[in-house]
Amino acid sequence: MSLWLSLGTNPTFAVGSQTNYSRIDLRDRNFAGQDLTGGVFVSSELRGVDLSGANLTNAMLTMAVLLKTNLAGANLTGALADRATFDEADLTNAILTAATLTRSRFYGAKITGADFTDALIDRAQAKLLCDRAEGTNPVTGVATRDSLGCR
Repeated sequence: MSLWLSLGTNPTFAVGSQTNYSRIDLRDRNFAGQDLTGGVFVSSELRGVDLSGANLTNAMLTMAVLLKTNLAGANLTGALADRATFDEADLTNAILTAATLTRSRFYGAKITGADFTDALIDRAQAKLLCDRAEGTNPVTGVATRDSLGCR
């Protein structure tokens, strides 16, 4: 069974409990604390969106624009976020364990307390993140520097 939801002028297609927000402009929306497990946000505009505390476990964020997005305390465990733009995003205390973050950018992102354990991330981006990595994730107890393999 499927269902069409209307968000402004852009339709959203829901299959089971997963929602497909692919190629939709969601700028400045509020998804704080929502369960978006397995949600699909491929090529979506998520600039300025509040996803703080949201459950994005196994979400697909391929080529999503998350510029200045609030992901503080969000759970992105197992998320597929390759080629995504996290520039100036707030990833404070976010959980990104086992996430695929290849070819993604994190310029100016806040990562204090973020847990990147077992995440796939380009070496150059990991090095840049290590330059400002600090804190320990309050849920997993893992230090950000350790999760990125910083020296």
